Amino acid sequence: MNPEAVSRAAQAEVVPRAFSWSLLLARAALYLELTKPRITFMVLVTAAAGFVLAHGAGAAGTAAGGAGSPRSVLPLALLFHALAGTALVAASGSALNMVRERELDGRMRRTAGRPLPAGRLDPDRALGFGVALAVAGLLWLALGVNLLTAVLGAATLAGYVFVYTPMKRVSSLATVVGAAPGAMPPVMGWAAYTGELGPGAWALFGILFFWQLPHFLAIAWMYRADYARAGFPMLPVVEPDGASTARQAILWSAALIPLSLLPAALGLAGAVYAVGAVALGLAYLAASVTFGRARTAPAARRLLLVSVAYLPGILGTLLADRLLGA
Repeated sequence: MNPEAVSRAAQAEVVPRAFSWSLLLARAALYLELTKPRITFMVLVTAAAGFVLAHGAGAAGTAAGGAGSPRSVLPLALLFHALAGTALVAASGSALNMVRERELDGRMRRTAGRPLPAGRLDPDRALGFGVALAVAGLLWLALGVNLLTAVLGAATLAGYVFVYTPMKRVSSLATVVGAAPGAMPPVMGWAAYTGELGPGAWALFGILFFWQLPHFLAIAWMYRADYARAGFPMLPVVEPDGASTARQAILWSAALIPLSLLPAALGLAGAVYAVGAVALGLAYLAASVTFGRARTAPAARRLLLVSVAYLPGILGTLLADRLLGA
C-alpha cells in the first residue's frame, strides 16, 4: 500500500478521535457548570468541618465504629464517603434549581449565559442528570455512611428544590427559608460521624443560618435590577429604598455574635475560639452597619467580601481551637 495513503488514513482516524474527545470535554464542562462547583465546594468545606468537629468533641461515633475519643485517628474512609455523597446531593440541588429557573435565569444578565437559558444544553437531559445525581448521592450516604445522614440529605435537597426555589418567585421570605437547607451541610457532617444529632450540630446550623442572611441580602442589593427584571420579589426589589434590607442585615449580623459563642458554651471550643468569634462577628457587623448607612453597591460588595471571609474564618478558628485543646 502507498505510504502516503497509509499516512492519510492514519490522520483520518486521529482527527475524528481528537474531535470526539474535544466534544466530550465540552459537554462535560456544561454538566459541571450545572453543579455550581463553587457552591458545592463550600458545602463540602462546611460538611467536613461538622465531621471533624464531631470527632474532636469526642462524640460517640456509632457510624465510625464508636471511635469517639478526640485523640483517636480521624476515620478518613468514612469522611470520604460522607463528602462524596454530600457532593452529589449538593450538585443535584444546583442542577435541579437551574432546570426549574431556566426561563427566569434567561432574563437576568448575571445568569443568562448559563447552559440552559443560553440553549447550550437540553433541559430534559439536565433534569435526568440532576435526578441521577440525587439518587446516587442519597444511596451513597445511606449505604456508605448511615441512614440519618441520607435522610438529612434528602430533606435538604427537597427543601432547596421544592420549597425555596418556587418560593423565590412569590415572596422575599424565600431568603430566610433558603437559609435552612444552606445551613444543613455541617449537620450532615456531624451526623455522618456520630450517627445522631446533638447540640453541637445545631450550634453549627445556627451559625451558618444567621451568616447567610446578610450575605444574601448584600447579593440581592447588588443585583436588585437583575432580580426585578426576572420578577424575583427580593427584599431590595419590593422595598427599593433599602431601609429594610439594611436593617435586616444589621440585625442578623448582630444576632450572629452571641450565637457564634454557642460552641464555647457547649464545651466544643475554648477561649481562642471565643475571642476569634467575637472579633470576626464585630467585623461582620461593622460591614453591615456601613452598608446600612451608605446603601451603595460598593458598600454591599464590601459586606459580601467580609461575609465570604467570615465563614472560613469562623470555621478555621473553631478547628484550630479544637486542635490546640486536644
